[in-house]
Amino acid sequence: MAAILQVERISKHFGGFTALSDVSLEIARGERFGLIGPNGSGKTTLINCISGLLRNESGKIVFEGKEITAQPPYKRTRLGIARSFQVPRPFHGMTVLENLLVPSAYVIHLKDSEGEARAMEILVGMGLAAKARTLASQLSQVELRKLELARAMAARPRLLISDEAMAGLSGSEVDEVLKILFDLNEQGITIIMIEHIMQAVMRFSQRVVCLDAGRIICEGTPSSIVQNPEVQKAYLGA
Repeated sequence: MAAILQVERISKHFGGFTALSDVSLEIARGERFGLIGPNGSGKTTLINCISGLLRNESGKIVFEGKEITAQPPYKRTRLGIARSFQVPRPFHGMTVLENLLVPSAYVIHLKDSEGEARAMEILVGMGLAAKARTLASQLSQVELRKLELARAMAARPRLLISDEAMAGLSGSEVDEVLKILFDLNEQGITIIMIEHIMQAVMRFSQRVVCLDAGRIICEGTPSSIVQNPEVQKAYLGA
């Protein structure tokens, strides 16, 4: 299957600290891809480089066959890369629907009734249609997580980066979010999942990469990853 994203030997430093060192990976179109690693392993730095929030010092990033290494975040979003954030960042003074109308208008340039129809379609898929006129500040934790995904989807991405979308949720709420992500993938959206809830990553992912100290230490199927001694050492210690 053709690659939708190629990361080629990227490195990122913060002063004397190496956050990423010659990291390369390839994501297939339509793939469910899991990214794991202990705290400080470089996961967030990697996705920030992919989405454009950080600029890598070396290496390159290619999306849909086009190098985007120097592109700012908004241009990457317009090309088809969207992400949710570990800490939801809605416009708290806006309704749920209005939160989706912002990316609809400024990323894919839908206006008025067309944008609202598209936004409501997304909210139905997220189970948030009944909350469309509710202020974002009044949502529960799981509803905020769903809104974060909905806002990303309003940009019509081909690649969605789900960053800790299930953090702090109960078991049944994790199942709700997983179902949404499975449904989005079935619609043809490639998904990178970054998650500390290992069971969720293993249920969702077709392939998993484990980072430790800014390097890829293991890549494979979920079943092979959990049995890998290097992965066990990274999470549990020697």
